[in-house]
Amino acid sequence: MEIILIILAVFFAALVFNTVKCKAKSRKLGKEKIHYSENEQIEYAQKLAEMIKCETVSVKGSYDDTEFAKLRKTVEELFPLVHKKAERMIFGDDCWIYKLEGKDKSRNIMLMSHHDVVAANGEWKHPPFGGEIAGGAIWGRGTVDTKTSLFAEFEALEELLSEGFVPECNLYIGSSCNEEIFGNGIPLAVEYFKKQGIEFETVLDEGGGIIDPPLGGIDCKCAMIATHEKGRHTLICTAKQNGAGKAFTIEKKTPVVRMASFIAEVSRKKIFKTALYPVVKKMLTDLAPYTPLPLRFPLSNLWLFGGIIKAVVPKINSQASSMLGTTFTFTDIKGSTRDKECTSTAYFRFIDDADFKADLEKFKKIAEKHGIELREGEGNESYIPADMAHKGYKYTRECVAEIFPHAACAPYLLPAGTDARHMTEICKCALRFAPIEMNTQQFDSVHNENENISVKAVANAVAFYKYYIRNYK
Repeated sequence: MEIILIILAVFFAALVFNTVKCKAKSRKLGKEKIHYSENEQIEYAQKLAEMIKCETVSVKGSYDDTEFAKLRKTVEELFPLVHKKAERMIFGDDCWIYKLEGKDKSRNIMLMSHHDVVAANGEWKHPPFGGEIAGGAIWGRGTVDTKTSLFAEFEALEELLSEGFVPECNLYIGSSCNEEIFGNGIPLAVEYFKKQGIEFETVLDEGGGIIDPPLGGIDCKCAMIATHEKGRHTLICTAKQNGAGKAFTIEKKTPVVRMASFIAEVSRKKIFKTALYPVVKKMLTDLAPYTPLPLRFPLSNLWLFGGIIKAVVPKINSQASSMLGTTFTFTDIKGSTRDKECTSTAYFRFIDDADFKADLEKFKKIAEKHGIELREGEGNESYIPADMAHKGYKYTRECVAEIFPHAACAPYLLPAGTDARHMTEICKCALRFAPIEMNTQQFDSVHNENENISVKAVANAVAFYKYYIRNYK
């Protein structure tokens, strides 16, 4: 009995030790820094407003250059030194790639932010393309997604060039005109880079940001750097009038009924694998020091409590739940009781190739049961996660600590999509992080009404990129 008690005591002591070590090793948060005066913040916002006034809405299947040309002219006027000293290449309709040669011409880094936006539907407090400054914020489509970060990249470089700055390595700025519609801008640029043998040490695109805490109990802002985004896969599902299947009742059911039964069953059952993938574990352990003790204890000991955390996460946060494995939705359904077939499109987002292959097998078995034929759709792709041991990731965290000392910092898995996914072919450290501090309303305004960002956040984004560019070695 004594031996058992000793073992239990040692076991508990190890858990406590991990919890204490977790807190002790973490970066101590500091006070929020004010990098620019109120007048300077307004000046930056007024410049950004000129870019917001350009209605660069991308539309699938068509392209009108009118507003995009207006934005090109605006950017040229706002940042004359960049256009004088950097080479600009345009791919496709209007994908910009700027290159400023550095001291070491064999090395390359890239900053990215697309300049197209989605349509501004719904009721807005301020005109969506007015660029109005009110209540300490600038309002308009693109303020968060992603003209603020694009402006800040250009402004930071413009100011550095005015000081005679030369980067340590080649610096690129990339911005596509069709990111929102999964366009070919950055893919065309990537093909060019591959033909030229150009690779990048680090890429910094949109995706993460400085947001309200993603976990309960944290009382600080969190700088979330996405090091990976979920892959995409599409299956066209078809039920035919005399479809073959194992169930003898199949031919007695209409295609619509069989499709409805299939969708209901596969949606109801939890058939896909879930796991705490490496980036998710790192996210939890990096945020653990800033959580209250009752939560810090299990987060510091995921080797023991990982299963419990995995079970609880879906009940706490739907976005966090999507980081645990494959998710899918049926995007459409076509057919009627008079038709000889019924079709529906299943759209998957997945994390790990091997796990997804196993998930698909389970999906296919249920489809076969209902006599559903499956064929591959378009746009199937997966991406390589960024190396969290890479100097580019560590450096980005250092920049966050310098410019936003009040914010905790952690990696995460991005459920949405960015242009950075294409860059993973030629970069081992493609990160998704825009240095924009936002509250929950501003975060939720992406693709919704009343998109806005504070003028302070605009200025701080300039400070971040200026520090990032100046100190990259």
